[in-house]
This record gives sequence, structure tokens and C-alpha cells, in this order.
Amino acid sequence: MSASIATGPSGFTVNELAACVIAREIRDDDLIFVGVGTNGRAFTLAVGIPLTAARLAQLRQAPGATVYWGNLLDPDLSRMPDNLRQDSLTRWQAAACPADTGFKCDMLARSRFDVSFESAAQVDRYGNLNITAIGEYAQPSVRLVGCLAQPEHLAFVRKPIIVVDLDRRTFVEQVDFVTSVGHRVRGTPRSEFGLPGPGPALVVTDKAVFDFGAEGAMRLRSLHPGVSAEDVLSRMGFEPALPQGDIPVTQAPTYEELSLLREVIDPSGVMMRV
Repeated sequence: MSASIATGPSGFTVNELAACVIAREIRDDDLIFVGVGTNGRAFTLAVGIPLTAARLAQLRQAPGATVYWGNLLDPDLSRMPDNLRQDSLTRWQAAACPADTGFKCDMLARSRFDVSFESAAQVDRYGNLNITAIGEYAQPSVRLVGCLAQPEHLAFVRKPIIVVDLDRRTFVEQVDFVTSVGHRVRGTPRSEFGLPGPGPALVVTDKAVFDFGAEGAMRLRSLHPGVSAEDVLSRMGFEPALPQGDIPVTQAPTYEELSLLREVIDPSGVMMRV
């Protein structure tokens, strides 16, 4: 079943659930980095859900939160475009539109961003990400998009949030290539690489939410309503740490949250269609 139409017991989509989970993590006055996505599901994970979550947070507990997306600093999220053609983006009202991408990289390196969103072809037990190559780097079976600014995200941002669908091809014991450093790389903790940021904080998927334990290993935080632990574990190439006792259920969207998502933030469904 498509992630865009799969519903929980109360009639919400997994995209809406993910947006609510993420929105609750955003604090007032956070500066949020949203990256780029290609199209289809990749766009929804990398851009659609994060932008929607940011706006939901602005309307609830974080009115001062600000987004930097693409070349748009603080785009007016109260006026989501009806479509995402280049003309719509060019005319999207924002506080500024710096043309120099080096400006964003400089902000990243100075740890100016509080939250960032990551998506990847591979994620491993310690939160290392791969968007570079599948297989041997010199002769990969698949050459991916490349690093972009993702190494800086996990190096410098206070709370990187990984947004991916749960799949054994994605959740692997060890990534084929470390594009971005998580909590440990082949046994070496991130602190030994001199990285100032704390590393990935959360992994939000279509089946469950994960965080990371004291040793930096991925830990199952909650199961989405109607999803079993067996289903989650069958979709992973490694077994995450499990909580003692019953596994919590991800808090479902409230009536207020769903109303804001559907009627105010994205009534045309542009951001979370697939």
C-alpha cells in the first residue's frame, strides 16, 4: 500500500504521522535546514514532510522557527505553492534569496543550524549515512547523487533528523560508503573525529521512530499504530536496541494537528502527495 494512502486506526496517513512526530521536535526560534529532493517519494521525504512539519510547529509551539530551504531563507510557509515548478519557487515570498551556496555552507560550519533533515540510500546501526555509492566506491553497482552538504549536516547541526522509509536495502549493518558520520564509524566514536555536533538525533520512518542510545546504536523508540515489532525488525538489516518492557506506540496526530495539515498548511496536497 502506498505510504500516501496508508492510514492508521484514526484515518491519518503515515506522511501526516511523520510530520506530526517531527513538528513536536522543533523548538521556538530554531533555524531549520531543509535540503533538496528529486521527485516522487524522494521529494516527499526530503522536502515535503520537513517543510510541512516546520509550518505545523510554527502554528503551534514554535512561532519563531525559521527555515532555510534551497536558496530561500525564511520562505513564507503560510503560502505554500499550488505546485512546485521553477516559476512558483522563483516567486515564493521569502526574507532573502542568497545566490551563493557558500553562504549556507559557512552557516553550517559555524553551527548556526539547530535542526536539519536527512534522507539516504543507506543508514546503518550507528546513524552513518550513504548517498554516494552502493558497492565498492571505485566500481559501484549504483552511483548516487553525491555528498552535497550532508557531511556538514551531521558534523555541525544540533539535531539532525533522518527521514526514510523502512526497508532492508536502506537499513544496513554498515553503509558501503560513509557520506556522513553518525555516532560511530567501524568502532571509532565520532568524538575522535573532532566533530562538534552531537550526531543524528532521530530516525522517522513509515513504520516506527528510532533514536540512539548511550553507545550511539540505533534504538527503537516507538511503533506506529497498528505496526508490530516483528514487521519492523523484518525490514531491517540489523536489530536495533529495544526498550525494556512494552514498546511505546507513536503518538497519533491530534484533531487539531490534522485540521491544520489538511485545511491550512497543505490543502492541495502538494507537499505530501506520495
